[in-house]
Amino acid sequence: MDAVKRRHTSALRGDPLATGTTKEPTHLAYSSEYAEKQGHAPLRPDDSRLKTYWHENAHWLIPVILTLMAAFTRLYRIADSRFVVWDEAHFGKFGSYYIKGTFYHDVHPPLAKMLVGLSGVLARFKGNFEFKSGVEYPEHVNFAVMRIFNALFGIGAIPLAYFTALNLNFSRPAAVLAAVFIICDNALATISRFILLDAMLLFFTALSLYCLTGFHRQRHHPFTYGWWKWLVLTGLSLGLVSSSKWVGFFAVALVGLYTLEQLYGMLGAPDLQWRRYAQHWAARVVGLIIVPVLVYVICFKIHFLILHRSGPGDATMSSLFQSGLTGTNLRDNPLNVAFGSTVTLMSNTRGIGLLHSHPHLYPEGSKQQQVTCYGHKDDNNNFILLKPHGQPELPAALEYIRNGTVVRLVHISTGANLHSHPVEAPLSKEDYEVSAYGNRTTGDIYDHWRVELVDDLAQDRPDQVRSLLTRFRLRHVSMNCLLRANRRNLPEWGYKQNEVVCDRKNRADDQTLWNVEYHRHEELPPAPPNSYHSSFLNDLVHLNVAMAVTNNALVPNRDKIDVLSSEPIQWPFLILGMRMCGWDDDRVKYYLLGNPLLWWGSAVAALATPFLMLYYVVRQVRQYRDWQKGEWDQFWHTAEMLWGGWALHYLPFFIMGRVTYLHHYFPAVYFGMLWLAGLLDHFGRRLFRGRLHDAILLTAGVAAVSVFWYFAPFTFGFNYPAKELASRKWLSTWNIYS
Repeated sequence: MDAVKRRHTSALRGDPLATGTTKEPTHLAYSSEYAEKQGHAPLRPDDSRLKTYWHENAHWLIPVILTLMAAFTRLYRIADSRFVVWDEAHFGKFGSYYIKGTFYHDVHPPLAKMLVGLSGVLARFKGNFEFKSGVEYPEHVNFAVMRIFNALFGIGAIPLAYFTALNLNFSRPAAVLAAVFIICDNALATISRFILLDAMLLFFTALSLYCLTGFHRQRHHPFTYGWWKWLVLTGLSLGLVSSSKWVGFFAVALVGLYTLEQLYGMLGAPDLQWRRYAQHWAARVVGLIIVPVLVYVICFKIHFLILHRSGPGDATMSSLFQSGLTGTNLRDNPLNVAFGSTVTLMSNTRGIGLLHSHPHLYPEGSKQQQVTCYGHKDDNNNFILLKPHGQPELPAALEYIRNGTVVRLVHISTGANLHSHPVEAPLSKEDYEVSAYGNRTTGDIYDHWRVELVDDLAQDRPDQVRSLLTRFRLRHVSMNCLLRANRRNLPEWGYKQNEVVCDRKNRADDQTLWNVEYHRHEELPPAPPNSYHSSFLNDLVHLNVAMAVTNNALVPNRDKIDVLSSEPIQWPFLILGMRMCGWDDDRVKYYLLGNPLLWWGSAVAALATPFLMLYYVVRQVRQYRDWQKGEWDQFWHTAEMLWGGWALHYLPFFIMGRVTYLHHYFPAVYFGMLWLAGLLDHFGRRLFRGRLHDAILLTAGVAAVSVFWYFAPFTFGFNYPAKELASRKWLSTWNIYS
């Protein structure tokens, strides 16, 4: 009977050793006798009814109060700045593209940006504003509604933090503290107040963690309704976070590592049959692989369906895809290519672009005119197909380009011939340089290229070059090398465009494959209707590769000072803040800066965790009895979820070559703050009991709120000289003023 009482009391206090649920029961009357047993002050007759009501309804009252607090920090004075702030210039513009159905290209998956577009629809925005940075919003753009829509995701992360903490067996006060930490972080509050993607990413990250902890609580009830529900919800949340930003794949990694550990732990269980074990694997493949992939693919399908008009992102996609866009000039392409055709040549290296030249010279090597690949449509992409030197430029009768035909490609803008010679390429020294040389009447044998047909997307055995459909290689007649588009970017003198070389090794890969994209010929009619159509899966792969190529090209420019970028080593210690807009004295200004108390506290907690875990493991090896049954497993699991989530969302940035910014740390700091609250709860439970434990948590919460409010001008905006906030410049590296 005493054991039953102890378990019952543990459950009421949120003790992780309690059997059954970790939530406090709501059906018991909160009597004076019960309060005394819990170490609380006895109830007076005039307040027993109120406390009873609170006890019976705390399960919904607490998250509602926390959500209202979050709503204040995310919505208060949200429309004070009537100017396009920071990356609203990008994502507001992308949202307008969805409203207009105009195809564009970006490094991020489409879900969060489609939601930005939805916010524009709800705001009755017609897409007729360009979102130029620092420009004032016109009256017809209801930017406040779009910001509020974005802020709802920042608000939604707060109850998720609370329920996640409960799922991890935090005490109820500690779960409240975890949510308060997220509410009172100035950076997370600030980033939620603008038309950006970060609040959505954070919400879906928080949703993934919440669903994973919910699934973990069902681990002893496999294949029940509750188990399947949380498994599928976890998969759905992974699909949503991955479809918002690729940083979401770190959440996928966390779930993947947890799943592998769980399945590994099942091996050797005496009561587990191999058939049942295989079912566990199959269920997770369905729930955690197939479901997220379907969500990801569906988001891109919707993306393609909405963006049906030709736009600025066309050149990043395959020629065949572009032909299906409304308003493209590729629909008027003649089908068969002939001498005298004006063409652009698209590299089949995904994400590279079109063969290009411009009237700028190589600084070394031959010092002839540069030839590159360029990812945008430009008149400098146009070439005309002519006969080799020594023959009439154009044949007397129409002559189509076939397998083995020798051609000369003349750059229309400059009149120079596509040329290669035995000179080292600027970057790929093992290959030959490709340049543009001479003019339509002056040149040499190094201007001649032989067409080698490879395949056709609509014919099994192509006999001639057809625009959009036929893939071919161009072999240099004199040197027997292949025209190749490299993934390497030229320096500033080449405008960061892709290097084009003549491949001496004659590698038969996608980088030496080309197709005719744009095509015009005076004597040839447009292709018959329905000649061109693309495959969705090919388009999906092509776009994702193009996104990766563009993302990898976002490297720091060492020759320029970027006051907005920062290094990963600086983030946990809040070495740098970031001005989000113009800094005129009378303009509303926002400074992106985390709550120093929470960022520094979570950094200390994260850095100390490996040593803490090592300490506990050594004590267990030395037979110290520090833990009651089940406590160590729960603590280890919580550390895996929260500290592991922090590490997975932070450490990979050290090996990334791309330029990084403070907001890249926000998903990691979410995990870090939950872990900080968890450690405070852990040590409070182990070192203190009852009211002292609660007092520690209360003190931490009051401190977080106080520091948040002290730095609130940075979050809510201020329209007076920044010098007046000199007392808030705690670190000399914070460029609040000067």
